[in-house]
Amino acid sequence: MTEALYPTFPLLLVDDEPVWLDSLSISLERLAGINHVIPCQDSREVKDILEHKQVGLILLDLTMPHISGQELLKMLSEHHPETAVIVLTGLNQIEMAVSCMKLGAYDYCVKTEGEERIVTTIQHAVRMIEMQHENLQMGRRLLLDSLEHPEAFDEIKSASKAMLSIFRYVESVAVSGQPILVTGESGVGKELIAKAIHGLSGRSGPMVRVNVSGLDDNLFADTLFGHVKGAYSGATSARNGLIEEAAQGTLLLDEMGDLNPNSQLKLLRVLNDGEFYPLGSDRPKRSRARIIAATNQDLATRSPFRKDLYYRLKTHQIHVPSLRERKEDVPVLLEYFLAQAAEELGKKVPAVPRELTQLLETYAFPGNVRELRSMVFDAVTQHRSGTLSMTSFAKAMGLEGEAFPGSTVDNIFESLETLPRPDEAVDQLIEEALRRAKGNQSLAARLLGMSQPALSRRIHRGV
Repeated sequence: MTEALYPTFPLLLVDDEPVWLDSLSISLERLAGINHVIPCQDSREVKDILEHKQVGLILLDLTMPHISGQELLKMLSEHHPETAVIVLTGLNQIEMAVSCMKLGAYDYCVKTEGEERIVTTIQHAVRMIEMQHENLQMGRRLLLDSLEHPEAFDEIKSASKAMLSIFRYVESVAVSGQPILVTGESGVGKELIAKAIHGLSGRSGPMVRVNVSGLDDNLFADTLFGHVKGAYSGATSARNGLIEEAAQGTLLLDEMGDLNPNSQLKLLRVLNDGEFYPLGSDRPKRSRARIIAATNQDLATRSPFRKDLYYRLKTHQIHVPSLRERKEDVPVLLEYFLAQAAEELGKKVPAVPRELTQLLETYAFPGNVRELRSMVFDAVTQHRSGTLSMTSFAKAMGLEGEAFPGSTVDNIFESLETLPRPDEAVDQLIEEALRRAKGNQSLAARLLGMSQPALSRRIHRGV
C-alpha cells in the first residue's frame, strides 16, 4: 500500500546543494513524519512549480545562482503572499534575518543550528498552516444551511435542529487532523458521531475503537503502543498497538474520563509530539492516527483528569444532547427502530397506537437512544399481530400493571347494560387518565390527546 503523504499540502525545498536537500528531506521524515516534499535545485523553476502545485510552505536558501533567495522572497511576498516561507541559510547575520522578516518570511533558520531546531520550526509552521486551512473550511461549511454529505449521517436518525447544527460542525472539522472530544450522556450516540467524522475525514485507514476504562497503565501502553519481542515475560513476539492499527485512520478512545493519570501523561505526549514508544523499545514511532476521545463525564471538573490533556483533546469539541432535550426525535427513532426490529426478527412492522408516541414523549429516557431501542426490540419480540401493545413500554417506564388506550382493541362499552351520559363518560375518562398518569395532568392530557390547559379547564368545570 502506498504510504500516505503528510501534510496534505507539499513543502517546496529550494537549495542549490543536492546533499543538503537530501539531508533535510530525510530529517523531516524521520523526526516529524513529513514526507510530502518537492526538492528544487534551480531557483528559476520555483515560479513554474507554484503555478502547477498548491504549495503550503517554502524552505528557501538565500545564496543561490541564477535567482537569489532574497529576489525570490520579494517575488513570493508580492505574488504568493498566502504561501509561508522559512529562510534556511548558512549566514548567521542579524541584519539579514531582519530584512527577510520584513519581506514576509515566517521564520529564519541558520543551517548550523542543528536539524532538530530546524525541523521543530518547520513543524510549527506546518501546524499553523493546517489550522488556517481548517478554519477556512470550517467557516465555509458552518455558513451553509444544508449538509454537503447527508449520507454520512444515515445511521443517526434525527429531526432536531440541534442535531443538524452538530452535523454541520462535524462536516467542518472532519478533515482536520486535530483531536476531537465528543461528550454526552451514555446512550446518546457518541460512537455514531465518531463514525460519521471518520467517514467524512477521507482517511484511508480504519476506525479502531478501544474502551480505556479499567485499563491499568501497563495494559494501556501495551494496547495502544504495542511491544517488541522480549519486552516482558510472555512477549514472545512483537505486536503492533492500536495506534499503528489505526494508521492513516481514526483511533476512538471511549470512556476517556476513566483513564488513569499515568496513562493520561503518555497520551498527552503522543498528542504533543506525534510520537510513541512500543514497550521495551527505545526507538520512537510516528503516530499517523487521528484521535477522537469520547466521554459521558465533565473532564473540565473531573479529578484527577489532567487539564493540559483536556485542553489538547478539546481542540474540537462536540456535545451530543440527551434524548429528553430533543423530544422531536422520539417518533423518528421509534419508526426507525420498529422497522429495524421487524427486519431482524422476521416480522411485519406492527401498527403503532397514537398514544404510544405521546406516552414516550413524557418519559425522561435516562438511557437515551439506546434505551428507546431496547424498548422497541423488546416490544416487537413479544408482538404477535394487530396493534403493538404498550404493556412492555409501560413496564420499562416503571408503569407496570397500567392499561393504556391503544393497548387493546376491545369495545369498552360492550359489557355495559346502561350507557353513561356523554358528560359522565368524559368525567370517567378523565378520572381514568389521571389514575394511570398517577395525577400528572401533562401525562394524562397526552393520553387523552388533548392539551394540558384544556384538561385543566375541564377538571375545574367538573369540581
